[in-house]
Amino acid sequence: MLYELGRAGFQAYLVGGGVRDLLAGLQPKDFDVATDAEPEQVAEVFRRCRLIGRRFRLAHVRMGPEIIEVATFRAQPRASDEDPEHEDDDDPLHLTDDGGRILRDNVYGSLEDDAFRRDFTINALYYRVTDFSVVDYVGGMDDMRAKRLRLIGDPDTRYREDPVRMLRAVRIANKLGFAIDDSAAAPIADMAGLLAEVPAARLFDEVLKLFLSADAEQNYADLTKHGLFAAMFPMTANALAEHPATEAVIRGALAGTALRVREDRPVTPAFLYAALLWPVVYQAITPRLAGGESVAQALTATGGDIVSEQVDLVAIPRRFSTPMREIWQLQPRFERRRGKRPMRLLEHPRFRAAYDFLLLRVAAGDAEQELADWWTEFQEANPVERKVAADNAPAGREGRRRRRGRRGGGRRSDKQR
Repeated sequence: MLYELGRAGFQAYLVGGGVRDLLAGLQPKDFDVATDAEPEQVAEVFRRCRLIGRRFRLAHVRMGPEIIEVATFRAQPRASDEDPEHEDDDDPLHLTDDGGRILRDNVYGSLEDDAFRRDFTINALYYRVTDFSVVDYVGGMDDMRAKRLRLIGDPDTRYREDPVRMLRAVRIANKLGFAIDDSAAAPIADMAGLLAEVPAARLFDEVLKLFLSADAEQNYADLTKHGLFAAMFPMTANALAEHPATEAVIRGALAGTALRVREDRPVTPAFLYAALLWPVVYQAITPRLAGGESVAQALTATGGDIVSEQVDLVAIPRRFSTPMREIWQLQPRFERRRGKRPMRLLEHPRFRAAYDFLLLRVAAGDAEQELADWWTEFQEANPVERKVAADNAPAGREGRRRRRGRRGGGRRSDKQR
């Protein structure tokens, strides 16, 4: 691609995370290209090209099975470009809101201009294929050697332009084993609230990058330290203050996720979000249980409201929120171990995720170890052993509570339960 753009008369460089990761000795997931060709000119060079974006106009070029993102060199805006009256014009513009957040950034410039428009110095390194050199205008190579993550320009301004840069600082630093420079770290706690201005769908993507990774545990610790976790998950932060033991569910889920990522095994956002919001669920159902509701009733009554409130800040697509709620709603069924119920639960498509979640609750002191041990043995038993186990199992806390609360004697049938 770089050679093809060069033959067409344009400058072209590899830039960003791909170059940074190579220099750090890591395997890049993808490569981005920066060029002086405008998006429409890129489309003229490559037949399999699609132009995307309004806030940042980009070209996506398909090369075999890969899609390469091609960005035109950006420049600092001219004063006239910030006039909101031009927002609907067809010309490339740079627009910001009253707080300084970038709404559109399509003012094109030179390679040097582009370097100073990027976020961190180590992301502003350009690999030139013509002589196999790295172009560095901002001291990124020095920061690579010092293992330091440093912003380009004034940190307050850069975070206001794009508050997600605070999340990226945590994620990139932990990925590389770098330290966030004091100048970049100092404003974060005071500016974490700016994340409320970021679209919820964009924060969903950032949360996945932070937590569905080998660095999930450290990312959580650093987000918490800098006040960023509370900005994205305020309900969870408040619930943890009241019920700190439930944090073991979050930490256990993140540890398990990190291990699965390192072992190249699949991970799911549904399980992650089930853990991240469990402290809120626990806080919400506790008074309901004290008032006589069953766990199943309390979960049904509160789960939807919790999800609805959270998605205002960080989106949770329905394809993940539905199985997340199923993981919660299956928890009380682990208490019901008699008759055919254990086998029906074992055959449920969410059983494994719910069972793993039960183990996290045990670690948090929210469920009994005996219950987890019983289900572990039940899974490994043969059909005859399973029947014996189900016949001799305890009635379960919910079953006993409901029978005590009934008026009159007798035992409910399975259909009534």
